[in-house]
Amino acid sequence: MRMDTEHGELLARIERYYDAVPRARARVEEHGPLTLFVREGPGWPYYARPRPGETERITAEHVRRVRQRQRELGVPESFEWVTEVTPSLRQAAEAAGLTVAEHPLMVLADPEAWRPLPAPEGVEIRLIDPDAPDLATVLAVAALAFVELGTQVGRTGRETLVWAAAEQEGPLLDAQRELLREGLSVTAAAYEHGYPLAVGTHQPVGDVTEIVGVATLPAERRRGLGSAVTSRLVQDALARGCRLVFLTATDEDVARVYARVGFRRIGTALIAEPPGAA
Repeated sequence: MRMDTEHGELLARIERYYDAVPRARARVEEHGPLTLFVREGPGWPYYARPRPGETERITAEHVRRVRQRQRELGVPESFEWVTEVTPSLRQAAEAAGLTVAEHPLMVLADPEAWRPLPAPEGVEIRLIDPDAPDLATVLAVAALAFVELGTQVGRTGRETLVWAAAEQEGPLLDAQRELLREGLSVTAAAYEHGYPLAVGTHQPVGDVTEIVGVATLPAERRRGLGSAVTSRLVQDALARGCRLVFLTATDEDVARVYARVGFRRIGTALIAEPPGAA
């Protein structure tokens, strides 16, 4: 019972965080028991999710209405939630024609006892300045990594960074610089011989933060770079006074990597999208 209570308190804090983060950059629309966040300006699009503390059972009709509104707005038909908090949404989403993916939800197990991991030999982990001239290259690492998903060593390497960085220029890059300046995002990258090879970000709100977008250039995987970046982000989060640090792993293999950094699983985050959606 003590562990159940602890998990419930942690999940409640995470729910409040999930509701708070998009509000800095999005318009909020309430649709029954669901909240739709619509990004204002450039950047990654947001999603719909249950309202915190909502007790109404979510139905397929609720989901269909929000999907219709998302189509009207030209935004992705995406829903995110935690199954332990809102179990009814999975059945509703599937009945409304969406495909649901599961992702391990993890928290830093013991912030007081946590110690950072050393970086691999010859690798420097840096926090990225908002005015860093190579910010586009740093962002390109994540863009390339998320095209070639998984933990296995891939084919995409350093030689692709120049052209990939050029694709990051423009409003999206400007928006990321603004988030860094305002302290809404903190980004770290692993460098070797002047090249960023792995990247990650945390997004603090009060004493809670989420680590997101941890990615390693596919050809550089299995070297501990992602773990070192994650460790540096945890170190920064704790130094800023964050007492709850959490993340969502892509799958069980990635969750095992985060477990070695000091995270433990407390639930399952779900994402529902139309079949075949990226």
